[in-house]
Amino acid sequence: MPETVFVAMSGGVDSSVAALILVEQGHRVTGVTLRLYDSCGAPVSRGCCALEDAADARAVARTLGIEHRVLEYQAPFEREVIGPFVAAYASGRTPNPCIACNERVKFGALWSYALTNGADRLATGHHARLVEAGGRVDLRRAADRDKDQSYVLFTLSLEQRKRVLFPAGDLTKETLRAKARAAGLPTADKRESQDICFVGDGRYAEFVEERLPEVRPGIVRHVGGRALGTHGGVHRFTVGQRQGLGIPYTEPLYVVAVDADSAEVTVGPRSALDTPSFVTEGWNWHFPEGQRPAEARVQVRYRQEPRPARLVEAPGALVVTWQAQPQCVTPGQAAVAYLDDTVVGGGWIAGGRA
Repeated sequence: MPETVFVAMSGGVDSSVAALILVEQGHRVTGVTLRLYDSCGAPVSRGCCALEDAADARAVARTLGIEHRVLEYQAPFEREVIGPFVAAYASGRTPNPCIACNERVKFGALWSYALTNGADRLATGHHARLVEAGGRVDLRRAADRDKDQSYVLFTLSLEQRKRVLFPAGDLTKETLRAKARAAGLPTADKRESQDICFVGDGRYAEFVEERLPEVRPGIVRHVGGRALGTHGGVHRFTVGQRQGLGIPYTEPLYVVAVDADSAEVTVGPRSALDTPSFVTEGWNWHFPEGQRPAEARVQVRYRQEPRPARLVEAPGALVVTWQAQPQCVTPGQAAVAYLDDTVVGGGWIAGGRA
């Protein structure tokens, strides 16, 4: 049955084809593009925020014969994504702003806008799949495993999984581009954005520094206790980092811990990074009670293979224990648990346990 579907159109080929598929299925489709970020009054030059991306989305909508709207969401994006991004780095954590944007903007502010403006469903161009199974609506990996984005969608609630559509999730990237070319979509061969849309050329430290009231220098200390040097602010470091430490030593050094309170950065050998278990906060189960597994495969980075682990619920948290060798985890990143290709749940890494 045809439904009214709002499609978040970023100006890329994925969301363009998502809109195309919905039109082909006979739905009443409205494209919506979010203007998210201005730098000194001028939009960024790439990513899902730039002026040319809105123009590309509008051109696709014109080709498909659908309505297109542009929403000015700079204020919620600043409040819900950029502010927490800066605060996380300042506190010694490494944030994932793409997950925050999905949770609080696309499936937060835009979700509310769509439902209050007559939409039955909200669709995006994410590479993931939603499948009804056993009374649940499961979030599963995309058909194109290399493009899978289920990891950054773990915050979706059951109500959202019931009403969200991911039309691109069943297609490989090449099939998707071929479909766009066949339909004459102007985004068919558009290059993908790689970095965070509001940080130019990966200059995270400089971006954060511009928004901090002050930058506090501190000590770089070896896990053995010896001071090795100084640093220009904890926001310049992330657990697991090896490059850019600027400290000569007899063996490769990695960031093992970042303490914002003392402004101290601890470094050590690769072996010092691994932890047998870690604590997560804000865990979002996708399975109801009675169906939640005690063991799953857990992914702690966007482009990382999940590894077998045990899941133990604790008051206000969930503890993940690796079943094989200990692994490195980074506070502030997400941990997402899978059974085969299905997301079991996910949460935010608070810290490791010895």
